[in-house]
Formats: sequence, structure tokens, C-alpha cells
Amino acid sequence: MPNMSDRPSFPKRAVVTGGMPYGNKNLHFGHIGGVFVPADFFARFLRDRIGAENVVFVSGTDCYGSPIMEGYRKKVEQEGYEGSIIDYVRANHEDQKRALDRYGISLDIFAGSGLEPAASFHKALSEELIRRLHEQGHLLKLSTRQFYDVEAEQFLNGRQVIGRCPVRGCKSEKAYADECDLGHQFDPEELIAPVSQLTGTTPELRPVDNWYFDLPSFRDTLEQLMDEWDLDPQVRDVVTKTVRESLVEPVIYIQGKFADDFAAVEGSLPAHETREAAGNQQSFSVAFANWQDRDKAREVLEAAGVRFRTGKTLLPFRITGNIDWGVPAPDMEDVSGLTVWCWPESLWAPISFVQTVLATAPEGRYSSTDWHDWWCADDARVFQFIGQDNIYFYCVAQPAMWEALGWDLFQDTPIANYHILFMNKKASSSGKIKPPMAEDLLDFYTPEQLRCHWLSLGLDQKAVSFSPKAFDTSVSHKNKKTGEEVLVKDDPRVVDPALKESAFLTNIFNRLARSCFYGAANVCDGHLPTMEADEDVIAACTEATLAYERAAHRFDAHGALAIAEEFCRAANKRWGDESKAAKGDDAAYEHALANAFCALRTVTLLMHPAVPAGCELIAKHLAFAPELLFSWEHAFETPAQLAVAEGKTCAEHTIVALPPRFDFFEKHPSQGR
Repeated sequence: MPNMSDRPSFPKRAVVTGGMPYGNKNLHFGHIGGVFVPADFFARFLRDRIGAENVVFVSGTDCYGSPIMEGYRKKVEQEGYEGSIIDYVRANHEDQKRALDRYGISLDIFAGSGLEPAASFHKALSEELIRRLHEQGHLLKLSTRQFYDVEAEQFLNGRQVIGRCPVRGCKSEKAYADECDLGHQFDPEELIAPVSQLTGTTPELRPVDNWYFDLPSFRDTLEQLMDEWDLDPQVRDVVTKTVRESLVEPVIYIQGKFADDFAAVEGSLPAHETREAAGNQQSFSVAFANWQDRDKAREVLEAAGVRFRTGKTLLPFRITGNIDWGVPAPDMEDVSGLTVWCWPESLWAPISFVQTVLATAPEGRYSSTDWHDWWCADDARVFQFIGQDNIYFYCVAQPAMWEALGWDLFQDTPIANYHILFMNKKASSSGKIKPPMAEDLLDFYTPEQLRCHWLSLGLDQKAVSFSPKAFDTSVSHKNKKTGEEVLVKDDPRVVDPALKESAFLTNIFNRLARSCFYGAANVCDGHLPTMEADEDVIAACTEATLAYERAAHRFDAHGALAIAEEFCRAANKRWGDESKAAKGDDAAYEHALANAFCALRTVTLLMHPAVPAGCELIAKHLAFAPELLFSWEHAFETPAQLAVAEGKTCAEHTIVALPPRFDFFEKHPSQGR
């Protein structure tokens, strides 16, 4: 028998979070396939594994910030939109929720940071948290320069300025006031060639006061956490690698052609170390002890006309901003009238969302209604599903902030996926290559086909392309008769990559389930087989279940589904061989059915997090309560043993008959039969 002692451990309670989409648009396929489906897979697995009352799965619309303000401004100016900004956000939020619902994303709440009922919780938590950071001495009041459009006579929010990223090695041509589209952070004055999106002019930089979290003082804390995460099999290498890129000394890079100009002012710089260019590099570097000295050096170099670029390093993390559309920041010292920058408040939004869930849930729904039991207790964990480009915020800024608060918040477990590409290229709703919207895909594919496909891409390992044939407008070939170009999407000879996993659902899994139910109707009078499955079948079920559990524990959905598929294919083959040999012998046929039902029970349990609708339909026809069939407390029990758990014999457990030619997993109507 398989070894049952070496199994991964799971927390008593768990929070699962999915990255928050901005409230300025609906969801494209990357939101759903790259973050929400993997998060939903794990949340559903955890509910089965540790009990639904012990899992809270939260996300919501990021309602505030400059992307929303800019989207609203354009909608008013270009489309004549007459609603308020909150109307605009609410409409996008409802569109996002509908898309998530259509894909079966089982969130306990899809909230909105600026929409009730979560808005009140979020506002209160924001004020409490910022005051706490201030009281603990971890906030810096800094006078920084913000872009001001002289022609428009107004300060510009982050998305109203665009230029080139100043971080060395970054090739992004789409950088905003303090962050590029690849996630690099920098000060506004570092942005190269800034342009106002309001007037097309070059904006000025004018001083404003804001609060910043003293992130650089937590470098040692982050170094220690990375050492711990290096040893944690649940944390992917890309996380620690990316974080460590920021845990380095502040450095300025200067091209060799400016060496003489640099030498002329070097004596005016704070203490530093000058390093010659290495290898084929064209820039030498100047390293400083801290970010303050580096900034002083920047002022000297700028005044001397020495061009330079900065490297990654820890900088104070902005907490407040000067735009109107945001969570009000508390008035502290002599600074008032500020709002919270959208990025930091999105880090603690999952806490306010959990507070909302627990406060509004029916009595007894969750094992505890105290949010501390979910975010601070030793027997709880928080699993955050994020995109690769958000690692800086969730794995650098957030861990340091959690430590600074002194609230006993444990460090969350980050699950960072690589980018999901479109037709082998990075797509963005604000870029040249537009990704298809998530709901548009449902005109050609079923939700469960896409869920399985996205989970099987292996985004934990590398960036992978999503190439649905229905949207592939590249040329396949020229028609020999007419000479006209035939597009891939119109070429019947081209196999659809997005349907690779669908064949398992609609053929193998479907066939095993149908065989069991139609067979039981023929020889078992519509009840479960009255004999137990063979020992080697039960052992194979146990082995597959244990292997699947290990894969799910390390967030390897690709590996987990491969285990379930391989097991199901073997079970289907066994059924084919045994049922063929048992023709004319009802006892032997029932014996084969006992083995098939045992395997079906296991496959249905394992596939439940990936394709819940079809699996729950199987549970309905098996006539087992979902809380029994999908509970891992009964994961290693056969159908006969489940019947006993219900106080019945197999002969007393009547299954629900199938109509003729019934499918648990259907193809999309556009795909034919």
C-alpha cells in the first residue's frame, strides 16, 4: 500500500486572495487565466481538504487611484459619459463580477475598495493602519516633486504622465510618474522625457508633502525572510530572485563618455565607491551607503549635466498622494487633505475584505468571525495569488509593512505566476496587442475547457502563450484554387491548442462516468455495485490521491491535473478490458463496475477544483452529498464505504439514472459534436 504517513500539512484556516483588477475596465483573459483560475483551483481544493468553513477566498475591484481617474476622464471626454466616477467604477465592478461568475470563480466576496459593504471597513482599516505606522515611527514626511501641467493648471496623477523608465536595464517606453509597466519603482524626477497626457506638453516638477513608509530600514528583515522562503517549497524561485534584486546598495550608472564631467564634480558627492565598467558594459558605477546619499549625488550630477541611470534598490514606499479620488488619509502633524496611494491600500484590502465577509456572513458559516484568527494565528495561513510583475509590492513592501505594524501578522505565502502571453506576445489592454476579453472567449469555448487549459499551461515555471484558434488571425496558407489567404482560425486542418485538455474531459472522463451509470442501470438495478473494488484498484486510487495532494500543496495545478488524467486513462482502459471480458456474465460485469465506480469516485474528487460544475453533476447522479463526496476526510474511501457512512448498503444506495447519450462535459456549440 502507498505510504500514508508522508503527507503535506495544511493550516487549520486559510485565506486565499486573487489580485485586484483596476476599476477602469472589464477583465481580459490574462486576469482570469493567469490569476483567478489558479487561485480558485487552490481555494476549492482547500475547501475540500480542510473544510469550507475554514477557507475564505477574497478579491475585489481596486476602485481608487490614477488609472481609474484617467479612465473616467477619457470616458467623459471621448464618449460623453454623464455618470459620476463612483457610477463608472460600480459599472466596471459589476462587469468584472459577471465575468468571474461565468468562469465559476468561487469567491466568498468580490468586493470593491470604494463600494459598500467593504468600503466602510476598508476606510477604517486604512486610517488605523497608517496611524499605527506613524505611531511606531515608520513613516517619513518627505517633500517630493510632483508633475504639474502648466497649460492645464493642475497637478497630474500618476497615469497622466508618461515617459521612459530610468531604471538601468529596463527598456520600457511606457513609464508613468513613479512606476513603469514592468513594475519598476523610481522617483518622479527620474522619469525620462515626461509628457503630460492632458496637453502633450512637458510638465514641471513642483514640491508637495507626502507620507512614505521607511522601507529601506527593513532590508535586514527582508533578507532574513528571503532566506526562509528559499527553504519553503511553497514559494517559487522567481519570488526570492526578484526580491533580492531590490535588496542591493543604491547605485548610479554613468556612461563612460561622461567620465571627465563626473571627475570634475566627484569631490562634491557624498561618500561613495566608484567602480569601473565590467566586461563589455559601457557604464561605470557609483555606489552609496544609503538612498539619501544617492539622491544628493543625483542633484549634483544633474546640475553638472552628467547623464545617469539608477539601479534597483529599496526606496521609501509612498503611502499618500495628492489626487482627489482615493481613500482619505488621516491628518497627521501639519499635513492634511491627502489620500492614500492606491498601491499600499490594495495591500491591506484583503484584510478589510475578510473583515467584511466575517461581519456579514450568516451565523456559523465560518469557524471564526475574528479576522485575527485568519491573519495572525499560528494555525492559519494566507495564500496570495499574484502576477509576476506585482512581486515588488506583495513580497517587498507588504512583508516589511506587516513587520512594522507589530500586529503579529504572519507573512503571507506568495504564489507568483509568470505572464500568460497571447499568440506568443505580451498583450495588454493599454498596449498595441489587445488581449481578448474573458467573456468574449465564451462565445467559442466552455468555461471548463478554458479552466483546464489555463491550469495545464504551467505558469509556475515560465511565461506561456495562450493561442486560441478561434482568435488566431495569422495566415495558415493560400488557397490553391483562388489564391486567397486562409487564416488559422478558418482552417479546419489546424488543431486548436486551447482544446488540448478538452479531449480528456469530453472523451476519457466523460466515458468513464457514463459507463458506470449506464452499466449500473443494466446489471445493478440502478444502485451501486454490491461488491468491493479489487485491492490493486483501491491502492491505485490511494496512490493517485496522495500524489495529487502533494502537487496541489506546492500549487502545481499542471502536475495535479496530469496525475488525475493519467489515472483516469488507466481506469478507462481497465474498464474496457474487464467489461469486454465479462460480456454475458453479469457477476463479472458487476465486478468490473465496482472497479470503475471506485476509480470514478477518485477522479471526480481530484478534478473537482478544476472543473467543479461537471464533477458536481457526477456527484448528483452518484446521489452522494457534495460535502461527503468531496471531503478529504473521506478521500480514501470507496463508494461502498461512502454508502456505509450514510448508513446504507450498496443495494440501498440508488443512483440517479442518466438520460440517453448524456454528457457530463459538453463541447461548446461552436465546436460541433
